[in-house]
Amino acid sequence: MKSIRTVVTGIGVVTPLGCDTGNFWQLLVAGRSGVGRISRFDVSAYPTQIAAEVKDFDENRFLEKKEARRMDQSEQYAIGASQLAIDDSGLDLAKTDLDRAGVVIGSGIGGISTFEQQHKTLLDSGPGRVSPFFIPMMIIDMCAGLVSIRFGFRGPNYATVSACSSSAHAIVDAFRIVQRGEADIMLAGGAESTITPISLAGFCSARALSTRNDEPERASRPFDKDRDGFVMGEGAAIMVLESLESAQARGAKIYAEIIGAGMTSDAHHITAPLPDGGGARRAIQAALNDANIKPEEIGYINSHGTATELGDIAETKAIKAVFGDYAYKVPINSTKSLIGHLLGAAGAVEFITGILSMRAGVLHPTINLDNPDPECDLDYVPNKARDWNFDIFLSNSFGFGGHNVSIIGRRFNGQL
Repeated sequence: MKSIRTVVTGIGVVTPLGCDTGNFWQLLVAGRSGVGRISRFDVSAYPTQIAAEVKDFDENRFLEKKEARRMDQSEQYAIGASQLAIDDSGLDLAKTDLDRAGVVIGSGIGGISTFEQQHKTLLDSGPGRVSPFFIPMMIIDMCAGLVSIRFGFRGPNYATVSACSSSAHAIVDAFRIVQRGEADIMLAGGAESTITPISLAGFCSARALSTRNDEPERASRPFDKDRDGFVMGEGAAIMVLESLESAQARGAKIYAEIIGAGMTSDAHHITAPLPDGGGARRAIQAALNDANIKPEEIGYINSHGTATELGDIAETKAIKAVFGDYAYKVPINSTKSLIGHLLGAAGAVEFITGILSMRAGVLHPTINLDNPDPECDLDYVPNKARDWNFDIFLSNSFGFGGHNVSIIGRRFNGQL
């Protein structure tokens, strides 16, 4: 069966560096950190007191006040990013076959702030005071469900849940759905809002987070010898994926084409990657095989790059294993150095960053890379943006539980 070419025609982001794609991109290139002291609750008792919070999201821009009160913040972010993506795509929903339009949105944790709030209500006031909207505000699939309801998309509709790979899996699933001809248009991406007391406590107990509280902007340090853990972030990133035929029929602008993807499992440990990066290596190679391209055709890699000791080394080893000597020639950066780790939304915002980088011919810096780890000796675009023209890029996402996803995007060449 001939596969259908799949292109990106719309982008929407809600991030710690803003909720507008243009501003988000400008701040990335400028090397602006979105990390600061947590403002939402008292963090004085926590070893980690910093995160990358979304600061300028106005839910009333996208929702009526009554609607917003019945949604978890992660769902509000999903609605907002989806609206921005649809607006950006130029889709006229009145002229779209909505039976052939679907939604796949991933989240690693879902409505945990709602869970915390309603559990407190239960303990303080009893079961009769728990909100009747508690379950739909909490469950992970409701980001996709609410987006589908809002825009009337009646095609495939579900969530992907694979920790930090959730939105990357969502993109791959939506890509395959279009590629197989099961839908013409898919909204795909992720949403996450987990900067809450219990989430912070859990990650602190696991000793996964940076404790550089006095220098929040310098805390996220991928590939740096002095890294001490990742920084929590939050937000949403949604793309409109569309069959090339559909996009060209309506004269849509085309940001990029998705040409390959690979998915594997480490089958190793609940949080630690395979020390030799074997699972990541197989995902990258699978994506290259799917795209039918050689490693040397990749012009840029957006790394998973979390700033964890084991993760950065494992990813570096995986890249070396696949790319050989060329690993030292292809530039690599970490968006997490600037906006923290968006967990279930990370893969989508980073793939979008790859698209924006390709279109602009610029790579944002990996900030805070002052003392490179000797085991991380590749070109990570340290501390300064770089002009760089390329036509094909790779985006990596790896999650707790051993989930590995690699996706390849290409500049659209304008031909059928």
